[in-house]
Amino acid sequence: MPEPLLDVRDLRVSFRTRTGPVTVVDGVSFAVAPGEVLGVVGESGSGKSVSMLAVLRLLTNPNVTVSGQVHFRGRDLLTLPDREMRAIRGREIAMVFQDPMTALTPVYTVGWQIAEQIRAHEQVSRKEARARAVRLLSDVGIPDAASRADAYPHEFSGGMRQRAVIAMALSCDPALLIADEPTTALDVTVQAQILDLMRELNARGSAVVLITHDMGVVSEITDRVLVMYGGRVAEEGPRRAVFHGPRHPYTWGLLDSVPRVGGARLRRLPTIAGMPVSPGSLPAGCAFAPRCRLRHERCEELPALVAGSADFEHRDACWLPPDDRAALRVTARTEASGTGTAQEVAS
Repeated sequence: MPEPLLDVRDLRVSFRTRTGPVTVVDGVSFAVAPGEVLGVVGESGSGKSVSMLAVLRLLTNPNVTVSGQVHFRGRDLLTLPDREMRAIRGREIAMVFQDPMTALTPVYTVGWQIAEQIRAHEQVSRKEARARAVRLLSDVGIPDAASRADAYPHEFSGGMRQRAVIAMALSCDPALLIADEPTTALDVTVQAQILDLMRELNARGSAVVLITHDMGVVSEITDRVLVMYGGRVAEEGPRRAVFHGPRHPYTWGLLDSVPRVGGARLRRLPTIAGMPVSPGSLPAGCAFAPRCRLRHERCEELPALVAGSADFEHRDACWLPPDDRAALRVTARTEASGTGTAQEVAS
């Protein structure tokens, strides 16, 4: 089996607050193989973005504590000197941040910022760097790229800023691209173009970590799925296994809350009860237990992330009987929809 490009082990992130330390990422472990697309899903506050910021060592506030191991090409990123880490960011690992307006410096032109990143990592002239910046802007669909390269971020629309940030991320052909909600608040046509760009980068051999709320996007382009809740991994596995045989009640809720085109029409769309758990009030056992319709006494213990008997790559952290998950999912879905029989909901 080939060595993973990125191997994260027992990653923990805690914030120091007035009331004491608060753990926002609690023992997260995952790996990304070369050329693989990993989808990271979960509600807001699940720890998705914070985990990736910790991987890149971008949580520099003195009140933040990060521990664990983050191995990238055999090096532990958490122990590297700052100078070596700066050389990796942008060149070997690039990130598309969630808010493109705050990711771009407002006092410099878009083309200058892209060219500056190229020159920071490669020995090229200003003229060559600008020419590459213009080509990149054209590749991501910016019209009249040569003149738009001299525009400032506030002169771009939200979709154009997002494309510009992606162009910057792709400028040095990184081995790993981390994309944090790259299609949020964009119209459908722009979303499709951005996803096509990621497919092209992946086709050239780069691995991608895609953070998103859109289960449709995950089902379309990812190879594996990581489901996070309360700063922990609830379920992970190959995309087909997670979508066609989800095992964790939280994953059931995420999938069932998406409107279906085919099948029987539901009178009420199933929802996940309650509100996402606050990092400062995590229960000692299963983080999802307060919202789970199938919780029982053992949920007061913290479940381990273990593989099922049929697929060793498909793991979940739940105490429900492994062989009864399909029937239990129908029961949970019936209760979530509020109306209809189990036969109607299962169809």
